[in-house]
Parts: sequence; structure tokens; C-alpha cells
Amino acid sequence: MRERIVMLDCARGMAIFGILLMNITAFGLPKAAYLNPAFMGEPSVADALSWALMDLLAQVKFLTLFALLFGAGLQMLIPRGGVWIRSRLLWLMVIGLIHGIFFWDGDILFDYGLVGLVCLGLILHAKDSRSLIHTGIALYVVGLVILLLMQWLLASGTPGRYWLPSLADRIYEYYWQTTGGPQAWRMRVDLLQSGLFSLAAQYGWLLCGAMLIGAGLMRSGWLAGTRSSAHYRKMSIILIGVGLIVNLPSVVVQWLIGWNYHWCAFLLQIPRELGAPFQALGYVALCYGFWPTLAPLRITRYISNVGRMALSNYLLQTLICTLLFNQSGLFMAYDRTSLLLFVPPIWLANILFSSLWLRRFRQGPMEWLWRRLTAMTAGVV
Repeated sequence: MRERIVMLDCARGMAIFGILLMNITAFGLPKAAYLNPAFMGEPSVADALSWALMDLLAQVKFLTLFALLFGAGLQMLIPRGGVWIRSRLLWLMVIGLIHGIFFWDGDILFDYGLVGLVCLGLILHAKDSRSLIHTGIALYVVGLVILLLMQWLLASGTPGRYWLPSLADRIYEYYWQTTGGPQAWRMRVDLLQSGLFSLAAQYGWLLCGAMLIGAGLMRSGWLAGTRSSAHYRKMSIILIGVGLIVNLPSVVVQWLIGWNYHWCAFLLQIPRELGAPFQALGYVALCYGFWPTLAPLRITRYISNVGRMALSNYLLQTLICTLLFNQSGLFMAYDRTSLLLFVPPIWLANILFSSLWLRRFRQGPMEWLWRRLTAMTAGVV
């Protein structure tokens, strides 16, 4: 059982590392750059290639992986009882609010806590793993259908500042990102409100679906590593292959049409979202399939340590990146390709922090605080 926990920690560490590959753009460039490499006009070939590579291998995939593992974690926590889990999720929302308003507007913790509360009820009342997976797939498909409806309803409009910002928009974003204080807090509150609308309208369906699929796969034993290594190796080829085949045409088309808002803001996002669960599970299967080879490696232990302290490391990435880009004046100083050079040193910081901390303590500092707050409000000693 201990080995299986390490396997999950390793997958969680992979998710934390992979999320930074995309978040580094959100830290270092205006929000429009996250999905649109042509937010300031035609990008360089290097930037376009960086966007294409990240879109194929990382964009949405690692967020989906994190959601799948979050759902698996909810399933594992069922013996704790509903009161304890709800308290835990509510405190995650509080941490997310603090993070999203006072530190960085790209927070995912609040969304995960809120959607997790919805998923918990479904997980507690599900008859078996198959019903959980089927419900998760159905909800995920609803999210994709809503994205298709948004194409029909909104794509004919004028691109907004989060797709094609004007010079004034970029100047203002630079100002509040680098100045901080009450102005930045007000902007992040506005962004949080917009995010909640998006969560209710469309993204929440995808997130809830992925969590339920993860919970079902944990209940079935698949995410617990109970299948043979050969099974996981075979599934990794199939799942990653399907994800790439689904996503690749949209990447090519977006590049060819110059990231035109009418087609790229909604319709051509669908293949990426559709292929993401396949690819995310393929990454897990790849790890599990080669676990006998990977387990003895030092780098595997380091990544697993990062996964054990996922919350602390996610927040550490915010601390490092906001100090670099918001406080040290590096915001909008680098292009998309150059920003990727910041990723390995931050990964190294995650590894060093986790390894040194876990030599003395059983869990990360934020994990410890989260657990204490949960126990306090759940009435557990």
C-alpha cells in the first residue's frame, strides 16, 4: 500500500511541475497571452513553436491531471466522514480566496474546493466506480457542449482584452500587476467574480466531470496501481496517442488562421479539452507502467516529495513568480519562449524545499496548517 501512495505522490508531483509550464506565461505576460500567442500581433516563430508544443503536451492536460487526482483524493478520504471532508474543502476555499485576492489571480484552489463540495455528495451516494465514471463523463461532455454553444452565441463578438488587449489595456495590466496594493486586490476580486461566472457556466462542468472520473478510477483500483505494469504501458500508448490525435489538428488550424478570435476563442478550444483527460491519464499510466524502473531513482523520490507537499509547492511557485515578475519588474520583460527558461530553476526550488522539509517533518507547512484547521472546525482532536 505504501508503494501505491508513493505512485500517487509522484503523479501529483508531475501535475505540480506541469501546471507551472503553463502558469509561467500567466505570471510573466498579460492574461491574453495564456491562450493567444498573437495577443500583440504575429508572434515570432520561436514563440509560436513554444505555444504549439505546450498546447500539445501541457495546456489543460496537467490541470486535468490535478483534477483527476483531486477526485481520487476525495474518494480516499471517505473513511474520514463527510463532516471532516467538507470542513477540509471549505478551508481550501478560504486559502484559495486569500491566494487569489492578495497574491495571484490565477488561483485554482477556490474552484477545486467549491466544485469538490459538489462532487463529494455524488461520490458519497454513488453505487459503484462505474456509475462515478459514467456520471463524470456525462458532466464533462456537458461542459464541451456548453463550449460549443458559446461559440454560437459569443464568437461573432469583438475580441475583448483577455484575447486581444489594446495598448492601454496592457499598460494598465502592467501597472496594477507591478504596483500591487488595493488596486491589485480590487482587480483580483473582479477577476474572481468573472471566474465564478465561468465556473458556473462552463468550466465547472469539466472540473466536476474530471474529479468524478478520478474518484471512480480510484474506487476501481486503476489509479491505485492495482493493474499490471504491462496494462499501464499499453494504456499509456493508447491514451496519449488519442489525446495527441484529437488535439493536433486544432493546434495546426489555430496557427494557420493566425489565432483568429472567431474560431479560436471557443470552437478550437474543444479538441484540447476533449483530448486532455485521455492524455492526463496516459501520463499517469506511463508513470505506473514503468514504476519498477522509476521507483529506485532519486529523481522519482524528489518528484514524489513535491507531490506530498502539493499545496505548499503550488503556493511556493506563486511566491517565487510574483517576487520575480510583479515585485522585481520582470513582468512583460520576456517573451513566451524565454519564460520557459524560468521553469527548471523553480522546479529545483520545489525539489529542494520539499526534500529538506520532509527530512524533519511528515508533511508540508501548508498541509499541516490545512489539516489543523480542518480538525479544529470538524471537531476532531
